[in-house]
Amino acid sequence: MARRKNQRKGPKKTFGTRDDSNSQKNWTELVKENEKWETYYKELGVIPAAEWDEFKKTCQSQLPLTFRITGSRKHSKEVLQLFEEQHLPNLTNVTWEGEEVKPPVALPWYPERLGWQLDVSKSVIRKNDQFARMQRFLVVENAVGNISRQEAVSMIPPIVLDVKPHHFVLDMCAAPGSKTAQLIESLHSESAEPSGFVIANDADYKRSHMLVHQLKRLNSANLMVVNHDAQFFPRIKVNSAEDHKGPQFLKFDRILCDVPCSGDGTMRKNINVWKDWNTGSGLGLHIVQLNILERGLNLLKEGGKLVYSTCSLNPIENEAVIAAALRRWGDKVRLVNCDDQLPGLVRSKGITQWKVYDKQFQVREKGSENCLDSWFPPSTEEVESFHLDNCMRVYQHQQNTGGFFITVFEKVDTAASEAPAPASDAIAAVEEAQGPELKKAKIDTSSTASHIQKKEKLPRDANEEPFVFVNPDHPALAKCWKFYGIDDKFDKSACLVRNATGEPTRTIYHVATALKQLIVNNEDRLKIVYSGVKLFVSQRSDIDCAWRIQSESLPIMKLHMNSDRIVSGNMEILKKLLTEAFPRYEDLVAGDVDPEFIAQTQKLSAGCTFIRVDRNDPAKEDLFLPVWNGSKCINLMVCKEDVHELLYRVFGIETTSKQNPKAEHMAKKSQEAAEASVETPKEEEDSSETAIDATATQ
Repeated sequence: MARRKNQRKGPKKTFGTRDDSNSQKNWTELVKENEKWETYYKELGVIPAAEWDEFKKTCQSQLPLTFRITGSRKHSKEVLQLFEEQHLPNLTNVTWEGEEVKPPVALPWYPERLGWQLDVSKSVIRKNDQFARMQRFLVVENAVGNISRQEAVSMIPPIVLDVKPHHFVLDMCAAPGSKTAQLIESLHSESAEPSGFVIANDADYKRSHMLVHQLKRLNSANLMVVNHDAQFFPRIKVNSAEDHKGPQFLKFDRILCDVPCSGDGTMRKNINVWKDWNTGSGLGLHIVQLNILERGLNLLKEGGKLVYSTCSLNPIENEAVIAAALRRWGDKVRLVNCDDQLPGLVRSKGITQWKVYDKQFQVREKGSENCLDSWFPPSTEEVESFHLDNCMRVYQHQQNTGGFFITVFEKVDTAASEAPAPASDAIAAVEEAQGPELKKAKIDTSSTASHIQKKEKLPRDANEEPFVFVNPDHPALAKCWKFYGIDDKFDKSACLVRNATGEPTRTIYHVATALKQLIVNNEDRLKIVYSGVKLFVSQRSDIDCAWRIQSESLPIMKLHMNSDRIVSGNMEILKKLLTEAFPRYEDLVAGDVDPEFIAQTQKLSAGCTFIRVDRNDPAKEDLFLPVWNGSKCINLMVCKEDVHELLYRVFGIETTSKQNPKAEHMAKKSQEAAEASVETPKEEEDSSETAIDATATQ
């Protein structure tokens, strides 16, 4: 959900933690009451009178912790099995301070039991040994991207959008990125190399960079993060300017419009909503929301689907926006009935009648001065044709969640020209009615094709790094192709660098083929923040290949490598490499640890090598990991978070957050060497630096 204002930064939080610093102990808890909010929703009747007390009580209570096991990786089933077999039994029938503690439950509507809810107080999580152990498991798996903490209702829009691996997907208001992550996972659900892509956009520059931090861990070459006002998202050229056919523009298969909203569906976690809520927020955001929806429908291809969602219950931000779009698009779009989707999800239908309160909390009638017609309910004829009952409303008390509104559009015909924007005189009326609040975020509502064309030509900032593609025959790349045995099925022309010289110096990135064309053809209109995964990173220059394959690109590269630098190893050598830093070959030979693996790696020249471990279990994913091969020692090049995760998932070895098994072993070796006055071999020093670099770039 894109927010209107930047939120105050606070301490980093993990699963079930809270900052109990002394500065907070004297805070007075905010009173969770708002008379206008209560009057407004009671008058609207969106919550049945018999359910109001339960609804309000739920809104005032703590929101349960919810998480999902990411579905794009093959080992998601393995992580789920680990949770259900090693943790869930110990969290059932637990009592704490004389009361029974609720065990975690699978969200009944989330596919394949990959979504979970935990309704337990934070004191229990901190102090009960079994819940603390579960928390550690969640933290470790979250760090490597196998688990994502996300509010339950926030998971719904990406699911009903129904993204497939070949789809071109746009997330118009993407920050902070939890829904975007779901879209990427769906894209990669069948292959590490889908033909589609996800473009994640956010209007706020800082939040667009926060998106990068959230999404980098998914290691997708099919992702692009851009920074544009969603109301005027630029048309993207799919062909070059020299094409004799003239410019052709991209249309998306799937679009998510999770628009800025007043956020009263989040009042269980954002308690400031209780004191700040007013009718003016929804009225002021209505036009922005409608403009974003309009732009999304313009960019959607025939047969494509668009999801419009908010974390607000206010019909001015929801059904009124939907009705306004349907009014102007006519039979070119329709609302999709999702009753047969997400079985187990308790939901309510969209509404067709509501009162309109102005900023002074006075009821207004359609046609009143300084009021937009689109604020008001549809006519009787429109009710029958719009089918607003196909909208989904999820209320807090229905299954102990936040509140959310979701609508799925399907575009029937894109032959018509782009729909007109709201009339400028109507906007002026809104500004006069709403005063300074709306004027602070004043918007230009002219959305004709010519206006969009003017807005989409954006010169690159002098401080921004360019995206420069490297000739696949460049000597640096040619060396890599040969050294690692990269086949011709890999798109070698889709490698780029992020510097003005265009020369490979430190890092070479790789993007999906489809994104390469968009980057090349839209330098003057797309403000690209991020795209591509790190493919090659420079290492020592005194070895056969000065570049190593980066871990984040291994899911792709392992499909295209045919090289003797890939060596099969057993579970024993893997455990050794996970727990010991730079074990010497002489010690491994003496210990008879996987002699065949050791013999093969010793024959190879120094540099980046790979270990493939067959786990001999069709239900579990085989492992493919990078190794530094030196003349006297060997080292597994994975970050400490991956070490913790692999030790537990593969070997059942639990660690604490303060432990770093390889670092502890390295410190012990250094101490022993110092006591014996033994100098550390040079390759250990060099490969240690390589390992640190690998850790830092995960």
